[in-house]
Amino acid sequence: MFLAGERKTQAVTSDIIYKYFPGLSAKQKQQFDKLEELYRFWNAQINVISRKDIDSLYLHHILHSLSIAKVMPFLPGEKVLDVGTGGGFPGIPLAILFPDTQFHLVDSIGKKIKVVQEVSKGIGLENLVSTHARAEQIDDKFNFIVSRAVTQLKDFYPWVRGKFAKKPLNKLPNGVLYLKGGDLQEELKDSKLNEVHLYPLSEYFEEDFFETKYVVYFPAQ
Repeated sequence: MFLAGERKTQAVTSDIIYKYFPGLSAKQKQQFDKLEELYRFWNAQINVISRKDIDSLYLHHILHSLSIAKVMPFLPGEKVLDVGTGGGFPGIPLAILFPDTQFHLVDSIGKKIKVVQEVSKGIGLENLVSTHARAEQIDDKFNFIVSRAVTQLKDFYPWVRGKFAKKPLNKLPNGVLYLKGGDLQEELKDSKLNEVHLYPLSEYFEEDFFETKYVVYFPAQ
C-alpha cells in the first residue's frame, strides 16, 4: 500500500517527457525510456543522484535539463559544453533531444564522468564526449555553454570566458544557458554580467517543481 506522496512519485515516468516534447522519434523514446534503468543501476554503484531523488529522475533531472531546449533549440552542427555535468545533466537529455548537435560534458570528479560514459554508451549516444577535467582545461570553442547550478555566476563565468565560437548560428548570440533556482537578484548583481535574461520555467511546465526555477541566459562577454 502506497501513501499519497508515494503514488505521486511513482507516476513520474518518461511519459512526462513526451507530454512536453511530442514528436520524438522511436529511437529517442527508447533512449529516454532506458535512462531510468541505467541511472538506477549506476547510481547504486556511484552516487550521483540522492537515493530519495532517484524516484523523481524524469521530473527533477531529465525534464529539468530539457527546459534549456524551450529557450534554445540547438541547431545541427552547433557545439555545446556542459560544465560540472555530475551524472550527465543537462548534457545527456539534451544530447538525446538534439542528435545532430555535438555535446562535450566535463566534470572534475572522475567517478561522475564514469557514470556519464556508461549511461551514454548504454543508450548509444554518438554525439557526446565526456572528459574528466576542469572547464578551464578544455581547449576548444563552443556555441553555447550549459550548466546546472554548479556555483555562483560570478565564479562560474571566469571558468568559461574565452571558450565561445565567434560566429553565431542560432537565434541568440553564443553564450551561457544556466539552470538556477530561487531569488537571483543579488547573485545577478554580484556577477556584474551584462544582458542577462531570465526565462521562468513555470511558463513552460505546469508542475510545482518548476515554480521558482529559471534558465539564465547571457551572451559571451
